[in-house]
Amino acid sequence: MRAPLASIATLTEQLFTGRKVAIARAVSTIEDRRAGWEQLLASCHPKVGNARRVGITGPPGAGKSTLTTLLAEQYLAQGFTVGVVAVDPTSPFTGGALLGDRVRMERVALHPNVFIRSMATRGSLGGLAAATREVCDILDAAGIERILVETVGVGQSELDIARLADTSAVVLVPESGDSIQTLKAGVMEIADVFVVNKADRPGADRLRNDVELMLGLRSGVTMRGVPAHHGVDLKRINPPNVARETAPQPDADTWTPPVLRTTGVTGEGVAEFMDALERHFQYLERSGTLQSRRRARLRERVVDAVEQRLRARLWRDAATNAWLEGRLPALERGETTPLAEAETLIARSVAAGTLTGNTR
Repeated sequence: MRAPLASIATLTEQLFTGRKVAIARAVSTIEDRRAGWEQLLASCHPKVGNARRVGITGPPGAGKSTLTTLLAEQYLAQGFTVGVVAVDPTSPFTGGALLGDRVRMERVALHPNVFIRSMATRGSLGGLAAATREVCDILDAAGIERILVETVGVGQSELDIARLADTSAVVLVPESGDSIQTLKAGVMEIADVFVVNKADRPGADRLRNDVELMLGLRSGVTMRGVPAHHGVDLKRINPPNVARETAPQPDADTWTPPVLRTTGVTGEGVAEFMDALERHFQYLERSGTLQSRRRARLRERVVDAVEQRLRARLWRDAATNAWLEGRLPALERGETTPLAEAETLIARSVAAGTLTGNTR
């Protein structure tokens, strides 16, 4: 049943008190685009910006849900309220999604200070659901202090988490691949913290060294001080150690992603993971990067909203679709090009008021 506009004000009041039922209703309103969802977001906007948002991404089977649960436990033990948004893939065949993260997180699911929401991608690419950012705004406005966002198992291009989170943690496992795979992975560019999970497995140390080596090469410190001539005994040089030792200190004005070891089953390394998240947030505040990231996030939200609305207005117009169908024969004969027709279509739509919402 869709909520009428008159009830949105009541829902908003209840949401601001942190009631779980109200949070759930608000999230459903946003996710399903129910009546009044825009009004709800507008009411929440002035209260957004207090929560810390931590993104947790990585390949399938890396243990993201386990680490998310352990982080939630740590935050709850420190007295924080915690929101978990777990994104699961939607089947391209059936349109369904398992949404089983709440089962995996049963250790914290019933805690009074935690709210867990599973979301289906519904065909959205980038590792997140289409409404994930807006759902995080709802949790933020409800007074939740720590928001953990777990993406679907990602590859090398699903990097939307970097546009949402204050801190992005990339979880890897020894089976993630060799050093060449590590080098080419797009996630290397968006990670603020690397976590080599299941570190009790063979190959964990090698993976950690590979990641640190790549980070050192990217920053130019790995081979610093190495003589540039023949005859150098490279066996006596340990590039990963060089990168580790020359990384900026925690209070520096630059940040080099630490590469940590964890074992989710035993909880080993989770305290160090928590410490790294805290240090990174302190760096963001100290350097002014937090404000610039959040400002960029707002700009992207405006750009995305404009693109979505213009696309919807354009392709809902029957005259526009009929005109395009009429131009297809000329395209097939090679008398014109797709780019030329696109320019003509834009000019035509602007003149007709299709894109502006005006009618003539």
